[in-house]
Amino acid sequence: MNFHAIKAIFRFELARTWRTLLQSIAAPVLSTSLYFVVFGSAIGSRMTAIDGVSYGAFIVPGLMMLSLLTESISNASFGIYMPKWSGTIYEVLSAPISAIEIVIGYVGAAATKSIILGLVILTTARVFVPFEIAHPLWMAAFLVLTAVTFSLFGFIIGIWAQSFEKLQIVPMLIVTPLTFLGGSFYSIGILPPVWQKITLFNPVVYLVSGFRWSFYGTSDVGVELSLGMTLGFLVLCLAAVAWIFRTGYRLKT
Repeated sequence: MNFHAIKAIFRFELARTWRTLLQSIAAPVLSTSLYFVVFGSAIGSRMTAIDGVSYGAFIVPGLMMLSLLTESISNASFGIYMPKWSGTIYEVLSAPISAIEIVIGYVGAAATKSIILGLVILTTARVFVPFEIAHPLWMAAFLVLTAVTFSLFGFIIGIWAQSFEKLQIVPMLIVTPLTFLGGSFYSIGILPPVWQKITLFNPVVYLVSGFRWSFYGTSDVGVELSLGMTLGFLVLCLAAVAWIFRTGYRLKT
């Protein structure tokens, strides 16, 4: 394992974050804080509790997941797309570094940035709403697992995309709507039975439910199913990345 190469890629990607601190950290935290102000403090104080949890506290895991998914995909996709766009990807591919080391470097940096952002948002949330974390170790596990999984997904999107516009298609038109419809701001138990069944086809439901369970011990679906769905998507992403490097799909042409 070439740890020097992994460290070089990892540090380079993190350095880009510090150079664009306002865009990478401040902007997502500010936008999430506005959600807490509007939905948590203003509207939440007028709404009834959900499963014994105040509405302001109820939406904390959902808002964290919304930021985690979008930022993980954005960080990883942009990180690998820029070398493709500038042509420096060929230097990386010709260097004495394996595919798995390249993935660890880029995906590890993207996941680290997303985890840092998630922790900052978690800290910011305490300013607006009081809440407790029932299972902190499971919360950390879901946080890391989700960040790594969707950073891998973003890595795949970055390789697939052939323009800056395509980098935004999947996050804006697919991931963000699925997150809003995945129980981030409500419990799917309040939906009519037919819509409850339809909502279960939304993969984000399992992510939000598992993450919310780690906070309050309550969820819309079983935590085992949530964990299994997340691990299953991680395996699919790993298989896709392995196929990309084996075939050279949009890397060597």
